[in-house]
Amino acid sequence: MSKPAYFLSDLHLGCTHPRAIVDRETRAVELLRSWQGQASHVFLVGDLFEFWMEYGHYINRHHFPFLRALAELVESGVEVHYLSGNHDFQLDSFFPGLGIHTHETLQIDLQGHRIWLQHGDGMSRTDWGYRVARHIIHNRFNLFLFRLLHPDWGMALARLVGSTSRKAMEDCDPHLAEYEKGARAIMGREHCNVMIHGHTHHPAITQCPEGLHIDTGQWLFALNYIELRDGNFRCVSCS
Repeated sequence: MSKPAYFLSDLHLGCTHPRAIVDRETRAVELLRSWQGQASHVFLVGDLFEFWMEYGHYINRHHFPFLRALAELVESGVEVHYLSGNHDFQLDSFFPGLGIHTHETLQIDLQGHRIWLQHGDGMSRTDWGYRVARHIIHNRFNLFLFRLLHPDWGMALARLVGSTSRKAMEDCDPHLAEYEKGARAIMGREHCNVMIHGHTHHPAITQCPEGLHIDTGQWLFALNYIELRDGNFRCVSCS
């Protein structure tokens, strides 16, 4: 019997939304520690933080217990992968220094499945505004200019932008069919039988002709994650 694997996304640690679960970071730390030595893999499917930008000499001190729990997870023998999201897209050398593998997309064979993972931003073809903004944000020159800001100023600006993005996502139900369509296209193109993403904050496991389309949900207004045990996926709620 193989050890289980876990998929978790959209914690948005640092978000001060009035409806956010107040102690979710403490509970996330407890969850990670419960997986130490017990899981084969943990996949962090993007947007762990409300904002993540790596500087040469600065790391956000408010999330040290969470970062330490990630390091301890690796030290316990768990293979940890971190998929970049639209709030934490600038992953550089810090997490690899902890032994965590970072990716924009990932294909992996696990427990009899060929799985494709990505955060999910940009999957909806109808969201033209975001798709254009994504290219602007990821521009290398713009990232260089952003790093010239004091980190506290950068955090304030990122929270403002993030709150605008979240307001749009809170009413994304009409676009969910676009994510399923995108997942089916990816499974067909990449010859995978499982496609896993986050971003929409709507946990779901859907059987499609091409395979399983899985949305990891969120850890902001609800506490959801996905477990893969003995070849079977299930959505777990800690709320």
